[in-house]
Amino acid sequence: MNPLIQIVTEGAARPGPTATLIYDDWYPAMRASKLASRLGSFAGRNRLRTTTLLDIPLVIGRRKDGAVFALRDSCPHRGIPLSVGWFDGNNLTCRYHGWRFEPCTGRCEHIPSLTAADPLDATRIFAQSYPAVERDGTIWVYVPRPGSGRRVDPDQLPAVPALATFSARFRSAHLMADLPCNVDHGIIGLMDPAHGPFVHQAWWWRSRGSIRQKTKRFEPIPEGFRMAAHAPSGNSAPYKLLGVYGQPVETTIDFTLPNRRTEIIRCGDKWFSSLTTVTPVTSSTCRIDVVAAWNVFRRVPLVTPIAKFFGARFVRQDQITMIQQAEGLRHNPTLMLIDDADRPAKWYFALKQARLDGTGNHPLTEPVDLHWRS
Repeated sequence: MNPLIQIVTEGAARPGPTATLIYDDWYPAMRASKLASRLGSFAGRNRLRTTTLLDIPLVIGRRKDGAVFALRDSCPHRGIPLSVGWFDGNNLTCRYHGWRFEPCTGRCEHIPSLTAADPLDATRIFAQSYPAVERDGTIWVYVPRPGSGRRVDPDQLPAVPALATFSARFRSAHLMADLPCNVDHGIIGLMDPAHGPFVHQAWWWRSRGSIRQKTKRFEPIPEGFRMAAHAPSGNSAPYKLLGVYGQPVETTIDFTLPNRRTEIIRCGDKWFSSLTTVTPVTSSTCRIDVVAAWNVFRRVPLVTPIAKFFGARFVRQDQITMIQQAEGLRHNPTLMLIDDADRPAKWYFALKQARLDGTGNHPLTEPVDLHWRS
């Protein structure tokens, strides 16, 4: 039995899934807007921001030249958080003993207490640094497997995730919510196709009475699966709005490890694109981020704040459900996955185990049609 799939399949009760974390990949750490701009003032200490990824405390900032950096928020000398130190736009200085670090590499540049008689070479000491890149307004951090060594060859890293766009001019928005559950529950909730009429009941989305049978084709892709291009659900109000353009509407949805769902909707030269991630903050909590871009209704006044308002309502509905689910999960209930609506969740667990084992096995060997009601 796949050790990650500790959920019932076809009726046999087992404990809920563990939260084994996937390392050696990129994760969204925070919005770039939280850091000082490239043209902003670098006086003071307020450009340093802290966050946690995969149980690792991080301090994140931007150098004067615009390069972003991520360091483990711990001085290698005595462990005090580096985030409480001083950053002048070039170097980060520990407030305990004044050790000075170059933040992108983590290399120690100076130890004030050393004398000419001390043979220690400060530049051979490194604070733990992590590759960091700004993309689509997000700071992405590459988190290697613990104990794998300090140095990461940037030429050997996978590509940084990017939001797909299809024209030079478009609008964009970002939404975020913290979830009180482990990343596995967050991800299988993200890909669950059957909760919409119940969790997202609203006049502007859909009602419980709109449930209908659906058939979708799924295809294997590297480390994930794709809901093949299809006409979007006719019982969801936002999709119906695209009918004003008078052209066929088509949507494609991908899920890829470790945590990414992408959706692309095309209607002639009009498009909507989103990248949704569920990121493990700790072994028992996670965060959902949605970055979206579109050129539909671009001339409509106030379209961005309206979209963000309804998008935030949508994400909040998921967040409330996860909070309520977390209360039930506290008591370690037995759980189950059923076919076909829960088949993508089973694929996720199998893909995750294949990544952890290094086997490369894919649970989906050929395209398959799934059927459910939602």
